[in-house]
Amino acid sequence: MHLYDSINQAAGLIVPEIILIATVCLMFLAAPFLVNEAGQASSGLRHRWGILSLLALGCSLYALSRSSLSTTTIGPFHVDQLAMYVRGMTLIGGILLTLILWDQIDDGRAAEAHACLLAIIAGVNFVVVGNDLVSLFLGLELVSIPTYVLLMLPRRDWLSREATIKYFLLSIFSSAFVLYGMSWVFGLAGTTNLNAIAARVQSGGLASDTQMFRVAMVLIIAGLSFRLTAVPFHFYAPDVFQGVTPSAAGMLSFIPKVAGFAALLRLLPVCFGASVVNWVPAEAVRMMLTGLALLTMIVGNLLALRQTNLLRLMAYSSVAHAGYMLVGLAMGGNAGGTSGTTALLFYLASYGLMTLGVFAALASASSPEAPLRAVGDLAGLSRRSPAAALMLAVCIFGLSGLPPTGGFFAKLHLFFAAWSDGSQDGRTLAIVLAINAVIAAAYYLRLISVMYLETSTLLPSESKQPAATVASMICAVSAFVLFLKPQLLWSAASLIAAGP
Repeated sequence: MHLYDSINQAAGLIVPEIILIATVCLMFLAAPFLVNEAGQASSGLRHRWGILSLLALGCSLYALSRSSLSTTTIGPFHVDQLAMYVRGMTLIGGILLTLILWDQIDDGRAAEAHACLLAIIAGVNFVVVGNDLVSLFLGLELVSIPTYVLLMLPRRDWLSREATIKYFLLSIFSSAFVLYGMSWVFGLAGTTNLNAIAARVQSGGLASDTQMFRVAMVLIIAGLSFRLTAVPFHFYAPDVFQGVTPSAAGMLSFIPKVAGFAALLRLLPVCFGASVVNWVPAEAVRMMLTGLALLTMIVGNLLALRQTNLLRLMAYSSVAHAGYMLVGLAMGGNAGGTSGTTALLFYLASYGLMTLGVFAALASASSPEAPLRAVGDLAGLSRRSPAAALMLAVCIFGLSGLPPTGGFFAKLHLFFAAWSDGSQDGRTLAIVLAINAVIAAAYYLRLISVMYLETSTLLPSESKQPAATVASMICAVSAFVLFLKPQLLWSAASLIAAGP
């Protein structure tokens, strides 16, 4: 009876994830019966799967809103303010991605594509609620494995196959690094439970400054840096982005970053005997994170300047934004000024809205006859598709950090977090961040100038992807709301820094 109660209580902590996984199973089981031997399905079937996916995400959000805000640990699951924030962010991101994917998949493959997307969202949530090295790693793999399928489903040309194979092989290497690092932590601590590891460090039973422990941290950070697209683990991103659809590229630009930062915020504080609230990276770890942040910002932005392919440009932009977010992680829970952890989480949510808005607008403005693949394809978009051009411009302004969008406050908070730290590393990161924001504005504003100042011979056309249009409108409106009312999101992120 005691075991039965424990299982019930543990299941009560992950009701949103149970809803998603149940829907995934239903989709995979029912889909083969609705498709003939040639892989064809009745016209409009993708709309039904899209509606089911939105219902599952909506029910998960409702279940999350009904959950208790108190910190609770039962078995392999730990729910706190960080878990609630990340789960809400990924579920909202999942709704936007479902809308972008809606018309980019044919009827015969829609069920599998939406099921993979829901599985990825559930995997991110399992990462952030994980209270054990094993459950956390399983969550990371639940993100990775469906991603391979999702990248391949919408398109079957050689570019898509190449992108999928590259991501598959490099993802395996990154998982091996993470698992090897976790095995070192387990060998040193004698347990896989995160609370027990933190307790052993606090009691002095595990010296976090030993060479073996440092090797474990290097392996874990290196493995998770692949998901963040941090330099030098970024080289797969431009090729993969170029070979997949806008919906898949949007997912890769945001969801793996959430999983990577959630895993780092779970593992790094625990391995040094602290909580997310008061954790500040130790000297060796801070040096590593600072170096990663500097390299990632500089390399991402400089290479983005040279791109003529639109999706490759967005890939390097994604790399640069990972560098900005690493600034917040390197500062940690800075008690003397703006919290780096809070600034990171605020930026992550803002970036998610802006970047998904960009890919939604690109999907909305594209057509089979005139896909938007190169920067030059944007020429005259303001006349061909004025609504899509406006939404795209707003979201690009947000990514560049210019007012009146929430991206302005996102970058400003990261700058203050680094500058208020008072250390030489913090001041260096703040200055380099400001310089890189100016560099990024150059290639972002170039896209807007092409849309509004250059002419095109293509005729105006109506959007054939209304769901993606809705997603881009939601993101663009949210960008303005975050500028006018940034406290709404900042308060939610600050609850994590405030502690239980």
